[in-house]
Parts: sequence; structure tokens; C-alpha cells
Amino acid sequence: CPTPADLRPTNGTRLCAVLYSDDSPYYAQCCSGDSLEVLPGSDVPYMPHGWSGRASSLVVGTRCELTVWSRRGKEGKSRRFSA
Repeated sequence: CPTPADLRPTNGTRLCAVLYSDDSPYYAQCCSGDSLEVLPGSDVPYMPHGWSGRASSLVVGTRCELTVWSRRGKEGKSRRFSA
């Protein structure tokens, strides 16, 4: 997995988080598969098409916090992740 300080897409802008579709009990195989980039300041009440219940690993950048909810529309239980 990338380190929180290394979260930058190919164009070099800063990312707040990256969610990955594949995970593994072996650290070297984590953070693989499709990825979903989260920009700083994003407020997305619904997951993009095809991502609902699909994210299995994530990395949150430094000075960022990612809050997720168990139900769509920011409903249900929430959980916060940070670097």
C-alpha cells in the first residue's frame, strides 16, 4: 500500500484517500484491484456506481479524515478513518 504521504495521482495533485477493491491477509498483496480516489474536501453522500459494498482496503492521506456511513445518503452508523 502507498504511505499516507505518498497519496498523489499521476497529475501530482494531493489526494485525501484511496479505496481499493481487493484486499489480502498478506500485506504485500493489499491495496490492489480497482481504486477510487477521494479528493480533499469531497462530500459524496452516495458511492459511485459499482462501488457500494466493494471497497475492501483503504489508505487515508496525512491531514485528512475519511468518514463513511453504513447506509446511503449519510445514514446509519458512521466510522472515521485517518492516516
